[in-house]
Amino acid sequence: MEKAFKLAVQYAIENPDMPARPQFRRWVKTALMRDAEIVIRLVDEVEGRELNRQFRHKNYATNVLTFAYDDSQPLTGDIVLCVPIVCKEAQQQHKPLLAHYAHLTVHGILHLQGYDHIDDTDAIEMEQLETKIMARLGYDDPYAEHGHTS
Repeated sequence: MEKAFKLAVQYAIENPDMPARPQFRRWVKTALMRDAEIVIRLVDEVEGRELNRQFRHKNYATNVLTFAYDDSQPLTGDIVLCVPIVCKEAQQQHKPLLAHYAHLTVHGILHLQGYDHIDDTDAIEMEQLETKIMARLGYDDPYAEHGHTS
């Protein structure tokens, strides 16, 4: 059965290479297993670092941060993508930028739904699910040559 979801995309940075809202909708729809209300926010390194410092006590910007607000129906949460980090990683890992955005969006959506990669068993399960969703979206295995997403 199709999951109902509301999606808001906030572009807090200017960058011509960011995905458009319909692309985010498609990625979210494919990874979502329950009704949800989600905000995806695209930020610069300053905001990314501040959010990571404030909520994870780590003083650097990371590629994706996920904030699940509670376990109610519908699921509610935010996904923050740090555009400069996403772009830098895609280049370093020789991945198409759009594929990397898709992967990090799927990764964040799975985190919202309770998946995690704290231990090896959970990491393997989450990575396999991400790989399956990415294939459904027409993208290569995001873990084929590179390690974990943080």
